[in-house]
Amino acid sequence: MTLRTIRIFRTFRTFNFRLLTHYIDILHRYWHYDNFRPLQAEIIESAGSGHDTLALLPTGGGKSLCFQVPAMAMQAPDNEDGDGLCLVITPLIALMKDQVLHLREKGIKAFAIHTGITQDEMQMILEHCQFGHAKFLYVSPERLESERFIQKLRFLPIALIAVDEAHCISQWGYDFRPSYLNIARIRPLFPHAPVLALTATATPEVVEDIQDKLSNEKAEPWNIFKASFCRKNLAYISRYTTEKEAQLLHILRSVEGSSIVYVRSRRRTTQISELLCSEGISAAAFHAGLSKAEKDYRQQQWTDGEIRVIVATNAFGMGIDKPDVRTVIHLDLPDSIEAYFQEAGRAGRDGETAYAVLLHDDKDPIKIKKRESDAFPDITFIKRIYEAIGDNFEVALGFGANTVHAFHFDDFCRARHLPLIQTLSAIQLIAQANFWLFEENREIATRVQIRRSKEQLYGEQITPLQEQILQYLMRHYTGLFSTFAYIDDAEICKALNLRLKNLNEELVKLASAGIITYIPRKETPAITYIRDRVTLEELGDKITEQYTRKKQTYQSRLNAILEYAVQTDFCRQQLLVSYFGETEALPCQTCDVCRRKKNQIANIKN
Repeated sequence: MTLRTIRIFRTFRTFNFRLLTHYIDILHRYWHYDNFRPLQAEIIESAGSGHDTLALLPTGGGKSLCFQVPAMAMQAPDNEDGDGLCLVITPLIALMKDQVLHLREKGIKAFAIHTGITQDEMQMILEHCQFGHAKFLYVSPERLESERFIQKLRFLPIALIAVDEAHCISQWGYDFRPSYLNIARIRPLFPHAPVLALTATATPEVVEDIQDKLSNEKAEPWNIFKASFCRKNLAYISRYTTEKEAQLLHILRSVEGSSIVYVRSRRRTTQISELLCSEGISAAAFHAGLSKAEKDYRQQQWTDGEIRVIVATNAFGMGIDKPDVRTVIHLDLPDSIEAYFQEAGRAGRDGETAYAVLLHDDKDPIKIKKRESDAFPDITFIKRIYEAIGDNFEVALGFGANTVHAFHFDDFCRARHLPLIQTLSAIQLIAQANFWLFEENREIATRVQIRRSKEQLYGEQITPLQEQILQYLMRHYTGLFSTFAYIDDAEICKALNLRLKNLNEELVKLASAGIITYIPRKETPAITYIRDRVTLEELGDKITEQYTRKKQTYQSRLNAILEYAVQTDFCRQQLLVSYFGETEALPCQTCDVCRRKKNQIANIKN
């Protein structure tokens, strides 16, 4: 028995039941539940008692409550009369906004700092947190790359640091993100604040790596809590077929209820959703290329039951909490067991019978080989993309750090005759090496540039309101006559007592008259340089070792999911959970392998 396992058992034996009663009171008062789910109470007590804690809970296991409940009971580290703040580090802006909204609906003060807010809004949020007017502050891991932001953090009464999707900190994890490594930088600022790391998918190797990367200087043993990943109500099925679309229709007609269908490409989401609609099954496509408004609308339609099936790439899923999904169907093999387990686990969260179906054929091994070459173009190609993007943005060698550039990916590839998939992979590999941050949907603030000199402005025929707007811009923003400036629409509206719609209308009129150039706030792909542009030799030296290791890991993961698909001798649930280090699981009796064996035994008896 390992030291960490012993520590888990000791936590059970010394459980503080007075604290438990307090936590149950909080749970009932704000969330209206009478009791915790399995392991939630132990995780909460551990974090609430000041221990670094790692919680491995399957998708839908209630991870958010594990940090929200203890945080509600915490005081400021240096002030017993003040409220402590929980810093929540999570990679998804949509998830941040959703959780902040739900907390506020319960009367809990929560804020999120993300790329869609202005500097003034961020300053206001930090002031609320500093003076004890907040219980939760959600930030992305990329935010911790800013020295300026970290300097502001040190003044906050942080009592707990919650790290969601903690597997992203491990280079052995399937979704490694370099920005997660910055979390260790803030731990010395808050020596009394424990870390609660949460994930639904971590192999034993990743579990060790999470602790190593997040441990503080004391390096005390972590309390680790791991729920069984077995899902008794979820039947895992892998089916060989030469007619995937026909099988898809057969499954959806055989099993009623809501469904997610996963495919590999954006074009395929449209093709399959149109096929389903033509067959009388309501469906909508979902992928990263849609606008935020369109994604929100389609997701809400599906959540509300207005459409039955969402056909999606892997852009859909994280933060989705629809309990009555009856089927999750993969028409294409995912990249890894970890990804498959998370996506399949979105079925049957209500505890009722559900099905996770993986369809495969003879073409899949060939597709996997092609996927590998697409995901890892050679180093020469990666250097070419880095140079082309730097030239496109006119970023000189030794410059560019912290600059943000709207990036029209399709236009960039089309103009240079570049392959889309390999170019995207190169951009992502450069991002993983921490040279830049690539966001497929970043909210870019409104930009304005004045095209007239001050003397020329006096001769323009403009309305009193337009004059007010121009005067405000010139007083509050520098460099407007020579370059674009990002402006704060909300602040201008507040200062001039305008509605946002009216401000936009006046800016459009000024632009039409040639007085300003006006680019409204919008969502767009963006590249943010984390460091100055480097030479191609320096780029190659930095990424080669990581590239080789990641490629080998990617190959082994693809082989593992292919082996899972074609395996016919072992319980599928046992195969999945053993991948995550759970070796004592009994055959599930519900997967296709277990059912076939059960039928064979029944036939022999008869």
